[in-house]
Amino acid sequence: MGNKLELYGFNNLTKSLSFNTYGVCCAKSEEERKRYTARVNERCNSERLAGILYGVADAIGAQVLNVSRQDYHPQGASVTFLIAEGPLEEGPGGGGAGETLLGHLDKSHITVHTYPEWHPRSSVATFRADIDVSTCGEISPLGALDYLIGSFDPDILTLDYRVRGFTRDVDGTKVFLDHEITSIQDFIAPEILAHYDAMDINTYRCNLFHTRLCKKESGPHNACLRREMTEICNGANLSQ
Repeated sequence: MGNKLELYGFNNLTKSLSFNTYGVCCAKSEEERKRYTARVNERCNSERLAGILYGVADAIGAQVLNVSRQDYHPQGASVTFLIAEGPLEEGPGGGGAGETLLGHLDKSHITVHTYPEWHPRSSVATFRADIDVSTCGEISPLGALDYLIGSFDPDILTLDYRVRGFTRDVDGTKVFLDHEITSIQDFIAPEILAHYDAMDINTYRCNLFHTRLCKKESGPHNACLRREMTEICNGANLSQ
């Protein structure tokens, strides 16, 4: 993230990462769809997802304060973590650090929701996990990208990163971005990027960064799956 800035007071920049991961598979029969549902429930139940989010918190150096999780029938799960930038401090009454701590918790959280999907007229089943990591202070969600990608091994990724608010340096000058970034891809390991085709849409003036990744043509993807992946990655249906 580069050299640290000398700031006056608390760094109140809010840094948010939206991590959307898609898995695509062929499920032509009812039996194949049942196996798909069972696989989703096994790999993406709330217990495993909570374990992944603990790994995210560890990767970015955050302290987990509270966990809420829920499984759904017939498939799907949601998990929410409340996090702080560092270890809790003990106050005079043995509690937390008071107003300063409570004031930034509403902007520091990690959530995951899952969305299995298929249509009876389609032979393709998809699964999406939507993860949001929002931090306040010096830590950034970008440090968890390699870990998240490795945890899901997705066919498609859509990533959004934005920085909001401002903090001040010791001279009182406003700071709207406290680290260097030209692309989200800069924070993904080259050996991971090598498996994907990537596209950026960035608005530097607004501190908005968007990257789409689609797995390259390798492995058992047939024409039907490739079409589905292309449509999801581009956010548009292809003409027949």
